[in-house]
Amino acid sequence: MWYFSWILGTGLACTFAVLNAMWLELHENDKAADISKSSNQGVH
Repeated sequence: MWYFSWILGTGLACTFAVLNAMWLELHENDKAADISKSSNQGVH
């Protein structure tokens, strides 16, 4: 039964890695959008 816990742990680690990468990508997109908004505010 050790393989069950090993597969479960590996699956959870992969899921965490994917979710972390998705969060990081969204966070970087938000930061880039904030920078572009602030740089375009003076331009009309």
